[in-house]
Amino acid sequence: MPVGFAAEGNGGSGGASKTPWIGVYDRDINLDPKKGLYLAYIFAEDLSTVTLTLQQGVTSLADELGTGKKRRDYLQNRAQALLAGLPDELVDGWRVRPDLKSKVHRARSYEAGSVVARCYSTASMPTEISLREDLWHMAEVLQHAAAVEKTLSGATISAGVGSKASSKKPPVEFQGLDGFRPKDGSDYVARIPKRTIKKSRSHELLLEAFSHYADERDFVPINKAMHPKDLVLRKDGVEWLVEAKTVKRGNPTKAVREAVGQLFEYNHFLYEQVGHAKPHLLALFTEDIGAYAAYLEGLGIASVWRTVDGWAGSASAATWGIVD
Repeated sequence: MPVGFAAEGNGGSGGASKTPWIGVYDRDINLDPKKGLYLAYIFAEDLSTVTLTLQQGVTSLADELGTGKKRRDYLQNRAQALLAGLPDELVDGWRVRPDLKSKVHRARSYEAGSVVARCYSTASMPTEISLREDLWHMAEVLQHAAAVEKTLSGATISAGVGSKASSKKPPVEFQGLDGFRPKDGSDYVARIPKRTIKKSRSHELLLEAFSHYADERDFVPINKAMHPKDLVLRKDGVEWLVEAKTVKRGNPTKAVREAVGQLFEYNHFLYEQVGHAKPHLLALFTEDIGAYAAYLEGLGIASVWRTVDGWAGSASAATWGIVD
């Protein structure tokens, strides 16, 4: 699962569903399949296929649009509007209309509400690695679609009802982490001299989770008044400069390159040039970076990454007690 995502199986409520499905949700976008955007693996009624789809909530529309053609028309028009706003490179090969082989109203609405999709035969499923790559790709598509959805707010999409923008939740305060405040999970633009960087939701979720973990290991995580640094750790008078990166679609190359560049840049301009003691350098990732851990060690940069059941890291990170 991508960092910050949750999954839940749905086999029916009160009776077996004709088209059972598994919802996959970005916690920072939407956790309610009745409305909003989410990912889903939806089985065809004859169970011959399962489709990974970027799906719109359909149930909440029933009161205003009913469960038949009017709802389907609205969903299909809105799906086209969302698709039009997505980058071509993200959706090439994904412009598939699901066929759930069902006459049930809800299943037909799922078909109409799908923005992009990929269909698998249950008799010859792809490898686990391929399924994982597809899921992580769709997680990225979902985040882009959520941004596009905001541009549709207040607009009437031919058949019916304008979508309403969701209100942002206020920042959450944490006890015991006085130096750390989680930032808004939505995408934003951070400006530093000569550079503009777009930060993603998964980036902030990674920093938040790692800061709690570091606090439990007696490090002090600080991001207040640290711009443009992602995070600083302090312990026993020693400082670690932390740069966090999201590994996209299982390929760490770009994330590692960016981490190296920013850590060296910040170390030079924000420490060495102003006479501050040189910090330890630490690159933080959403997943295992493989052979790049040794490469970073050779550059004097430790690395830590998230695992299914916790955290792991390079030799220097273990020596410092950041990981076991």
